Amino acid sequence: MTDLRIERVRGDGTASEGLLEDWRHVHNVIVPPAALSLDEVRDRAGRYHLEVAYLDDVLVGCTTVRPPENGRATATVIVRVLPGHRRRGFGGRLHERGLALARALGATTFETVVLATNEEGLRFAQAHGYAESDRYTLPGESTLWIDLRSDKG
Repeated sequence: MTDLRIERVRGDGTASEGLLEDWRHVHNVIVPPAALSLDEVRDRAGRYHLEVAYLDDVLVGCTTVRPPENGRATATVIVRVLPGHRRRGFGGRLHERGLALARALGATTFETVVLATNEEGLRFAQAHGYAESDRYTLPGESTLWIDLRSDKG
């Protein structure tokens, strides 16, 4: 398998607009009910560890790692792979990379969140050791989200 090129999306003003836009594009394709603006991506990049992945120069996917907070040892690891690049091992590689970072940040328990209508995403999470822990809609919205947890990272 050809190596993925993975780029960090920084929120400190050093990230190129292209990286911000690529992360935003993948996010918005995979979770359209929660589409983000570039300013919202910049904000997230300042709070979380965001990366984009390319196969040669072709955008493949993105990741988000939300570090443990408030004395908890739980991190959130979210992997998104564009539909045309699934089932080629990219998601697994990005997931392992996200877990490694989460562990380095002190996490011993891992969460992810998937749009309930994203059946492929749910299967991916379950295949990687996550089990459903919650279903919910955000206040004022109708989109159903599923939180999943794992201590097998």
